[in-house]
Amino acid sequence: MDGMDVGKNNRVLFLYSRLLEGQKLKKSELAEEFGVSDKSIQRDFESIRDFLDRKGIKEEDRMRLAYDYKEKAYRLERDNEMNLSNEEILAVSKILLESRAFTKKEMMSILDKLVVNCVPKKNLQLVKDMLGNERHHYVELQHHRSFMDKLIPLATAIKGNQVIRIKYEKVKGKETVERKLEPLAILFSEYYFYLVGFIKGIDKEKAFENANDPFPTIYRIDRIKELEPLNEGFVISSSKRFEEGEFRKRIQFMFGGKLRKVRFKYLGETAEPVLDRLPTARVVGKEGDAYIVEAEVFGKGIDIWVRSQGELITDYVVLKEL
Repeated sequence: MDGMDVGKNNRVLFLYSRLLEGQKLKKSELAEEFGVSDKSIQRDFESIRDFLDRKGIKEEDRMRLAYDYKEKAYRLERDNEMNLSNEEILAVSKILLESRAFTKKEMMSILDKLVVNCVPKKNLQLVKDMLGNERHHYVELQHHRSFMDKLIPLATAIKGNQVIRIKYEKVKGKETVERKLEPLAILFSEYYFYLVGFIKGIDKEKAFENANDPFPTIYRIDRIKELEPLNEGFVISSSKRFEEGEFRKRIQFMFGGKLRKVRFKYLGETAEPVLDRLPTARVVGKEGDAYIVEAEVFGKGIDIWVRSQGELITDYVVLKEL
């Protein structure tokens, strides 16, 4: 494009499009490329700055033209702190890889979109290198299923209090059942995404171990074969309103069931691992080197966790079912 006569307006558009691509632009190089003076390029940058400063642009979308004195070049940057820092991108990417929640194709795509936001380029390469080995050895879950297309329809139904119909493959025997649900929340735990909801129109005496269970049922989203939002709404009374955060504190391994109060002795050097694992847990006393811990939990998932602790946990008892 050396010496190309494109005119001021077109030249400004060329510069702006390059800035949007993340390029860093130097006045002297641009002046030579377009066959104009440094002052002309400076005026082009001022035109771009004026455009970006317009009040009509939404605050969350606002960007500013910044000058990098080290590289002696102009670049665009967000005019707020909503962008992830390089450190945050690396941390989030590590967490994503550890979650193993998505197929390999989906995971690599998400990571690529995250990492491309690292600046400058040397940091982008550093983050890529830090993730390279884990990306190469990433093993997706055994179901090998993509379920991302179900998340927004489910979120929309939850937000709009809209009844849905699903065809669901049970874990045991892989039997497919049809359920009509009042969807309440989407949760993530131990590699999987889950849908929480109340079942409509089912014989609870035949279908459930506890027919009077007042709590919602949990479904793994990757096992939902079909999903259909219905033209039917629902209302949750204030007494039954689902508090996602409170529910999440009390459930282990996404095993539903009755709300239970449990007590046990923990023989670890500190009670911190227990308090982190069980957000409702509290240390109610100490007996020698053992911490006496009480907690509220849903269902029998807690039993799996207790067994996994081996000799660190003794005298585990269910005080009462609520």
